[in-house]
Amino acid sequence: MDNSGELNRLVRELNEGHSSEPADASATARLDQWLTTLVARNGSDLLLVENAPPCIRVQGELRKIEPNSLDEADIEAAVLPALSRHALRLFRETLIADSSYRIAGVGRFRINLHRERGRAAAAIRALPSRVAALQELHLPATVANLAHLPRGLVLIGGPAGSGKSTTLSALIHEINVREARHIVTIEDPIEYEHSNVRSVIEQVEIGTDAPDFPTALRAALRQAPDVIVVGEMRDPETMRIAVAAAETGHLVLSTLHTTDVASTVARIADSFPVERQNSIRQELAMALAASRKFFCPARTADGCRQRNY
Repeated sequence: MDNSGELNRLVRELNEGHSSEPADASATARLDQWLTTLVARNGSDLLLVENAPPCIRVQGELRKIEPNSLDEADIEAAVLPALSRHALRLFRETLIADSSYRIAGVGRFRINLHRERGRAAAAIRALPSRVAALQELHLPATVANLAHLPRGLVLIGGPAGSGKSTTLSALIHEINVREARHIVTIEDPIEYEHSNVRSVIEQVEIGTDAPDFPTALRAALRQAPDVIVVGEMRDPETMRIAVAAAETGHLVLSTLHTTDVASTVARIADSFPVERQNSIRQELAMALAASRKFFCPARTADGCRQRNY
């Protein structure tokens, strides 16, 4: 199938900064086929890189699903139509973008489109169709206590792929099935979809429902939340508002790409100007409700990985 016309239209809109309507099924047919194969084989990730065939990760191992190698045009033709309007704009501006994607009857996926050696590449992760309970993650029983905190800041630290988002979603689920609370999540993109059980849950997606994390977080504070979930604390302004929210009576849950408790605190403090770092450390000391370090099994067959709380 010749995708050159569709590709040219999308690239033109991308360069002009215009949003596009959702692509029809024919525009995403090749990507849908790869992702359907990924799910059918119980894989976790689809990798698209130039000069290599499309590969999926199954039980930690990469497996080719087509014999022929891809070029940049193949990757862009397959992935660009699946991106949200916000992600298309972000890819134009920063050359990196994340977007959620859904195939009816197959599942939901997180797309990361980026560039390597000046060429487009993509890593696409299959998202679980349901939220795991804490007991299913084989975490220490004391972790469930974090879901019962009335207020304070809970940070989940760990390297990429260690299960931060999975653990965070399990904590939300624990609150949802046990307590009647108003939960607002802020994510980029939304990874786990939560249904209302005892709690009322609002899920805000950056780019679709709000322009950025600080704006969404400020708005959440005016929405009478009991629990605020920040998918990832990426910038000083988000960190500042999250800490202030925890100090003023909200339970705030979030994640950071760090390796241990000490580096989590240092990462936050170091994000601020030198003259503000001491006061931020003091505010963190007042707001932090949990800080714990332990080992637990990872979600995949990669062995045990360290998570920090």
